Amino acid sequence: MTLKEIAKLLDHSTLQPFLTDDDIRRGCDIALKYETATVCARPGDMKIVVPALKGSTVLPCTVIGFPHGAHTTDVKVYESQRALEDGCRELDMVINIGKLLGGDENYVRDEIAALAEVTHRADAILKVIIETCFLTDDQKRLVCRLSEEAGADFVKTSTGYGKAGATAEDIALMRAAVSPKVRVKASGGIRDLDTVLLMHKNGADRCGVSATAAIMEEAVRRGMQ
Repeated sequence: MTLKEIAKLLDHSTLQPFLTDDDIRRGCDIALKYETATVCARPGDMKIVVPALKGSTVLPCTVIGFPHGAHTTDVKVYESQRALEDGCRELDMVINIGKLLGGDENYVRDEIAALAEVTHRADAILKVIIETCFLTDDQKRLVCRLSEEAGADFVKTSTGYGKAGATAEDIALMRAAVSPKVRVKASGGIRDLDTVLLMHKNGADRCGVSATAAIMEEAVRRGMQ
């Protein structure tokens, strides 16, 4: 793969609660240097991220219902609308994990559909975080199917704040659970180039990472161009 192809697999993550405005600016600088797919930042940081990325190929992305997914649907809808008004082009929403585990498939599907409608109305992209570490394989397949039925553009493994992150096995399972029109994002614990390449080999179209500089520097050291 080329350096550009590697970079476009990456959503540069700046989601930690302790990050300052200066940290967010530095994150944008890193993403711009390597031309990643997006900067995925907290909703309140869009006032920094959107103007910093203007005119570049790096898109502003934020999270919805993060990190637990337990916001009410109307709050998630409002959060999505506000993020889109603020200039976001991609939204990563967290499902209501408890509702899924409790067997309320309609709630989960309807909530994703509500956010997909808002997002697509703005010609933006919706990713659905299923938080794989809390789910059985059958539940992972189920929520992937519900996400596709509801109109999601991506299914995504993890918030990075659960008890575990992405695995290559989960990426392969999720890729097999959705049609080719739905993409897959690996997130959580991805810190080096080999892991990015493994996730991509198993079906990931994107990887959420905060170690972007280390990953790209490693690619350069290996002679990728």
